[in-house]
Amino acid sequence: MLAERRHQLILRALRSGGPAAVADLSEQLGVSPATVRRDLVKLEEMGLLTRVHGGAVVEEGDQPFAEVAEIRVSEKDAVAARAAEMIEDGQSVLLDIGTTAYRLARRLHGRRLTVITSNLVVYEELADDTAIELVLLGGMVRREYRSLVGFLTEDNLRQLHADWLFMGTSGVRPGGQVMDTTVVEVPVKRAMIKASEKVVLLADAGKFPGTGMAKVCGPEELDVVVTNASADAATCAAFEEAGAKVVQA
Repeated sequence: MLAERRHQLILRALRSGGPAAVADLSEQLGVSPATVRRDLVKLEEMGLLTRVHGGAVVEEGDQPFAEVAEIRVSEKDAVAARAAEMIEDGQSVLLDIGTTAYRLARRLHGRRLTVITSNLVVYEELADDTAIELVLLGGMVRREYRSLVGFLTEDNLRQLHADWLFMGTSGVRPGGQVMDTTVVEVPVKRAMIKASEKVVLLADAGKFPGTGMAKVCGPEELDVVVTNASADAATCAAFEEAGAKVVQA
């Protein structure tokens, strides 16, 4: 079994059943306890779990897309509207998973753009708009959060280049670190950053600090942060100190 697959299964087991012992994980996965211990060390280094005596614990993952879509709608709409003003016709735009990226997609109708995404809700929103050249990335379907993830998604991204990435987050740490709650989303977000000329973080004020145990990137990897006027001032200052422009919606 590939290490990536084992990591996913370990985190799934921890989220569904709480703390788990090395012996139990070894039996479930059909691998040696030594292999499980190495996997736990690696996942702890990535910030995805915490090792405890004899096993590990992990934070709970994302809420389903439908639930998140109902939270702070007006704030997300304001961020999306400001972000849409940054895009020029003829450009290529990479839209991340998440509900704020979906709110942005709704404002792109009729624009002469290329939109690249692994967000199934963005795809559904723009599928019938003939003005937009729409590229749907491949990958494994994550049904609860309406996204495509995995090595196929990452491979697709290595073959593409976009003028803009508009990236979401589940939380922003006080030093400006961009966080996520789910292991399978993090490598895709990192691949999106590498595939893009400019990286824009879409983070409404509720994402300061928000949630998330896995670091996606530091503030130095961002070009622009679009947020609300009520966003944490100290965190916004950390973004600007790192060279990212903060734009208030």
